[in-house]
Amino acid sequence: MIRTVTATRYLTPLREGGSLPAIVEADDDGTYVLKFRGAGQGPRALVAELVAGEIGRLLGLPVPEIVFVELDGRLAKTEPDPEIQDLLRASEGLNLALDYLPGSITFDPLIDKPLLGRAGLASTIVWFDALVTNVDRTARNTNLLVWHGNLWLIDHGASLYFHHNWDDDYPQRSRLGFSQIRNHVLLPWASELAAIDGRIAELLTPAALEAVIEAIPESWLGDVPMFPTVPEHRAAYRHYLQRRLEGPRKWVEEAIDARASLI
Repeated sequence: MIRTVTATRYLTPLREGGSLPAIVEADDDGTYVLKFRGAGQGPRALVAELVAGEIGRLLGLPVPEIVFVELDGRLAKTEPDPEIQDLLRASEGLNLALDYLPGSITFDPLIDKPLLGRAGLASTIVWFDALVTNVDRTARNTNLLVWHGNLWLIDHGASLYFHHNWDDDYPQRSRLGFSQIRNHVLLPWASELAAIDGRIAELLTPAALEAVIEAIPESWLGDVPMFPTVPEHRAAYRHYLQRRLEGPRKWVEEAIDARASLI
């Protein structure tokens, strides 16, 4: 179950993010990195963050806790910055956040390589990012943090980019490779892709995927004309992911070939 909290105080924007995520306090006394539904990519970025993050968790990957956050637009009255005011007002309602990791630092493969441990961890992360078509795990923008000596995966809002262009061929597109995997920061250490492929794919059972897709709030769906109802829109996400997991998985083969080209 994904918890729902209420934002009580806007602390500071994280301006390195194009959509102005922010650190906020909530009514459970927790501190979170809030992703706003009123930002540029709208609710679809939140859907990607939720679905990809929870799939990562199913695979045993270290993803900070994801929570739903109720936001009262009146918080805008306490902010002097007009841009932030507009964002808060546009995001009134249900948003998404990740547990804030205070004092965390960006992963540096030259320094933090020992945190990868066995090659299986790097391989699982590369496999996962190829599955969800995550373009944001490069040397320029690793979206990996080191916190208390452990590795954490963050920021999956750019994943599942197929859903920014829904059309009748989305089931066919689910079967495509993912050429951007060649830029993955962990690809040089992902030496067990072939060995782990079948084992970790089995973790994503139809029931497990169903639970993830059912967690998408109804208010984030229903904006695509080709799906007359929210259940049909929700089912399309499930269909895409199930089709993508069917063998043979071209995107795994492409990742294996991309790594071989580095050797």
